[in-house]
Amino acid sequence: MNKRQKRMLARILLAAALLLALSFTSITGWMRFVLYLVPYLVIGYDILLKAFKGIKNRQVFDENFLMAVATVGAIALALYEQSGDYTEAIAVMLFYQVGEWFQSYAVGKSRRNISDLMDIRPDYANLERDGQLERLDPDEVEIGSVIVVQPGEKVPIDGVVLEGSSSLNTSALTGESLPRDVGEGDEIISGCINMTGLLKIKTTKEFGESTVSKILDLVENASSRKSKSEDFISKFARVYTPAVCYAALALAILPPLVRMLGLGLPADWGTWVYRALTFLVISCPCALVISIPLSFFAGIGGASKAGVLVKGSNYLETLSQTKIVVFDKTGTLTQGVFEVNGIHHSEMENSKLVEYAALAESASSHPISRSLQRAYGREIDRSRVTDIQEISGNGVIAKVDGVSVAVGNGKLMDRLEIPYIPCHSVGTIIHMAIDGKYAGHIVISDIVKPHAKQAIQALKESGIHKTVMLTGDAKRVADQVAETLGLDQVYSELLPAGKVEKVEELLQSRSEKEKLAFVGDGINDAPVLSRADIGIAMGAMGSDAAIEAADVVLMDDDPLKIAKAIKISRKCLRIVYQNIVFAIGVKLLCLALGAFGIANMWLAIFADVGVMILAVLNAIRALFVKNL
Repeated sequence: MNKRQKRMLARILLAAALLLALSFTSITGWMRFVLYLVPYLVIGYDILLKAFKGIKNRQVFDENFLMAVATVGAIALALYEQSGDYTEAIAVMLFYQVGEWFQSYAVGKSRRNISDLMDIRPDYANLERDGQLERLDPDEVEIGSVIVVQPGEKVPIDGVVLEGSSSLNTSALTGESLPRDVGEGDEIISGCINMTGLLKIKTTKEFGESTVSKILDLVENASSRKSKSEDFISKFARVYTPAVCYAALALAILPPLVRMLGLGLPADWGTWVYRALTFLVISCPCALVISIPLSFFAGIGGASKAGVLVKGSNYLETLSQTKIVVFDKTGTLTQGVFEVNGIHHSEMENSKLVEYAALAESASSHPISRSLQRAYGREIDRSRVTDIQEISGNGVIAKVDGVSVAVGNGKLMDRLEIPYIPCHSVGTIIHMAIDGKYAGHIVISDIVKPHAKQAIQALKESGIHKTVMLTGDAKRVADQVAETLGLDQVYSELLPAGKVEKVEELLQSRSEKEKLAFVGDGINDAPVLSRADIGIAMGAMGSDAAIEAADVVLMDDDPLKIAKAIKISRKCLRIVYQNIVFAIGVKLLCLALGAFGIANMWLAIFADVGVMILAVLNAIRALFVKNL
């Protein structure tokens, strides 16, 4: 509990104790009124002040005004009837404040849960200067600096590991408890906790542009983007509050006038004024106004805990209505890392063929060349390679250990007039000739992400009607990936503008209620992410442009998290609708009972506080997403 909550609890206990003590006294008259006024002011002075300020600022109709009018009216009624029964007015204020305290505690707990979850902001960075460690604010560290992260410390800034190896705790970023191993040359993102070895990291970004800063900014600003449900509540409250105030006024005045002037009966003003005051207490829309924003806040916090960052409750609401999911291929469904996964028709040892290919391609920075060098697995000795001749669009001819080696596509073999064997495997085919004779071919292809197929299945099980893949790759490669993963549709050989056009077509062909999500990771995906109803970016290795353009960011690049994000959003919206129906339904029932004199003020406040407490408890359920 914070200081404010402790003070409120002390006021509640003091007022309750005073009210209990006064119930045993037999004092009457004005002295009784003065004594009962003490606990009333102890528990209700802040509500009266807020109501007065609201009237002064011409913002009259809120819950403070309703409570002030109802309780002051109840006291005035007791004075008018000379009954001396001020207990009801004080009890109404007391129970209302109990409900407010409970709501404040629940919201505070929800915020603390999210703060603990997102406690990833580093306090300092260890900068290495002249062999000494200097502790600086992360904001002061420039790009290209070498920082040292010791075991148990947070990684303060994104960078590349220069020295050392370690295991990282990434649970605050991804929601996963499994450690991630890193070594020299690996990229590392801020917000992780170094668990084992000492790491020297060369920073690649300023702190303000680092992953940890962007995450904190997203979470802190998420509540500023309101959903349609929240807008509905705001509009509802603006109309509802003055409506019930005028209805209460009518209830206090019209029935007595009808009885007196129309029926010739006693007006019975006391009964109808009491019913009107009860009507006001019942009408207070606290449960609705408090629980709906809290539900969305808890939903965003629960998603963050699972490694899914949602930039606002409006996006959470749109995500819950998603029926079509469109994917980019490379880096989204596949790892974006090309690897050797086949060697065919080679008469020499496979390792020797790969060695010749890696050495011949050693001067190139092309991804295919890098994949051959990774497959070779040893340090490249450039002195073994001479007479390198790169033929654009064909391949490379070079001498390795004095032996002529040609590495390239079918066009290179045709150019050299060397007969070659076509390959029916899907991927990039590297044909090789050694000393003018065909030596076989190497198949290089992108690797499908481990959970990609499972992710597509999970989406279909969660009610997604259509899954689509858009890619710039060749049709044969795209079709094979789509078939492997079980996608419904695939469009290949697309430029970035072509992806936008396909998304436009899909948007026009679906119904208004069906929302379309696009999942991507590259700079060229940014226009499509912006155009879709909901854009989902891969956050760990995705480009800054994609993360900026997206509405939802997956912190560990796992496509399986898309189905989880949709389930979280749907759970959150179910809770929101439950609270709306429950709060309005109980409210209308109690208003009817109050108008007919069946519900007294005690029942009214119990109903109001009870509904609010139940709605708040229901809202907090949105924080718990582990088993979704």
